[in-house]
Amino acid sequence: MRDFLAKQVVDLKPSGIRKFFDIVSEMDDVVSLGVGEPDFDTPWHIRDEGIYSLEKGRTFYTSNSGLKELRVEICNYLKRKCKVEYDPLHEVIITVGGSEAIDIGLRAVINPGVGEEVLIPQPSYVSYEPCAILAGAKPVVINLKEENEFRLTAEELRDAITDKTKVLVLPFPNNPTGAIMERKDLEAIAEVIIEHDLLVMSDEIYSELSYNGEHVSIASLPGMKERTILINGFSKAFAMTGWRLGYACGPKEILEQMTKIHQFAIMCAPTTSQYAAVEALKNGDEDVAEMREAYNQRRRYLVHTFKEMGLKCFEPYGAFYIFPSIQEFGLTSDEFATRLLMEEKVAVVPGTAFGDCGEGFLRISYAYSLEDLKIAIERLKRFIEKLRAEKK
Repeated sequence: MRDFLAKQVVDLKPSGIRKFFDIVSEMDDVVSLGVGEPDFDTPWHIRDEGIYSLEKGRTFYTSNSGLKELRVEICNYLKRKCKVEYDPLHEVIITVGGSEAIDIGLRAVINPGVGEEVLIPQPSYVSYEPCAILAGAKPVVINLKEENEFRLTAEELRDAITDKTKVLVLPFPNNPTGAIMERKDLEAIAEVIIEHDLLVMSDEIYSELSYNGEHVSIASLPGMKERTILINGFSKAFAMTGWRLGYACGPKEILEQMTKIHQFAIMCAPTTSQYAAVEALKNGDEDVAEMREAYNQRRRYLVHTFKEMGLKCFEPYGAFYIFPSIQEFGLTSDEFATRLLMEEKVAVVPGTAFGDCGEGFLRISYAYSLEDLKIAIERLKRFIEKLRAEKK
């Protein structure tokens, strides 16, 4: 029988995160620190707005780009938070989560079959590389370094650029490391980007979860708005993962092409979610601040506890992940995570799920209650003591 499968899809590796989720689903009494999902419910005033939209019979399609009212509120939000201004009619599109925005953004700018390259700093979110491949690009990985707190440097960027380089993915605040880019870091790489005439896809889904001063968007720097596709959404900051709502902002000519792909593949983002998101942007700042403070408390607890137990870890200042090194134990990340799960019933994600340079690290999410974190840390401490005893 003829082989009907697409080779570029068959050759994609499944997400490295899913393996541990599947194992955990078959086990009892596991404390999972593996999921990057807020443990908070969507705030009630946001849920109420979604419910109200259904009660009012707002079950229709919106425009392909999304509700005009929501696009206006997104522009107001970005002007207030990121000091960057967009035209709600031509420079914003509402998508089904930030992940769709990444996908259609790359497909809108990549010409398949000519070897155009997308630079992807790693460790980073699992979707960038597959989306680049499916768009017809050649993904080029930039291995970030622990000694630089997993920030991208101008030197690393310059060394990775070739005459085929077209797009840089900028994944900060970072999943899985919790690394951030400060203004001085962004200014240095912006010079390189402008010099080499590159496009940036800046994934800022964790922008509200910054703990060392205000988040800085590269789109706000001189000369960068016109060469940046800014990706964001509602999942992380507003605890709206299941609502599946994101957005992209960027130059009109790029957004027009993204909208074409979106209209043929999706039509429009969920209408109920869009009405709820309007409420989130108008009246959700206090909710975000409360959740950010709770995450920050958990972050400080983990940084302090890891230092006490002698587990090497740089201090993360963004997102809700911490990325400790387990190199001292002589186990691969996968071996460590598997043994921790089987012997102590604590689920974490091997660093290699986010790129080969994640070897020797673990991603631990603190999007969980402090009580759950304390239980998991006691088990992790016991496991580490056992491994150190084995080495003697």
